[in-house]
Amino acid sequence: MEYVVPFEKYQQGLKEGKFVGLQCNRCNEVIFPPTAVCLNCQATELKETQIKGEGTLRTFTVIRVAPEGRKPPYVVAMVELDEGPWVIGNLVDLNPDDADMSLIGKKVTLGSQVVKGDKYSADDTFVLTFTMLP
Repeated sequence: MEYVVPFEKYQQGLKEGKFVGLQCNRCNEVIFPPTAVCLNCQATELKETQIKGEGTLRTFTVIRVAPEGRKPPYVVAMVELDEGPWVIGNLVDLNPDDADMSLIGKKVTLGSQVVKGDKYSADDTFVLTFTMLP
């Protein structure tokens, strides 16, 4: 199976501050991050689309005991993008000790940051981040 947006292209987009997603030609579902099939109808007829990069914070957790190689505390959040998909990333520019339920429903913008490879992953990779909008 061939990917419309291979991982390398997705990573290059994140590096450049672009959010490359997919749109299903059958049901019009927007998919982000890109996958091989539509998550809604399982079609493989997909086309590349740009994600605007804004959404609403739906839930989060503060990580205080982190996996090996990561430094706690940090906030992992789930965001519903304006285009529809829900994505997970790190909520940055916020003291984790200040994270409380008042964050739920707030608008955020997408970004990315590089995460250094560790003994479980070969290379550095870009991951999604979220920043609170005023």
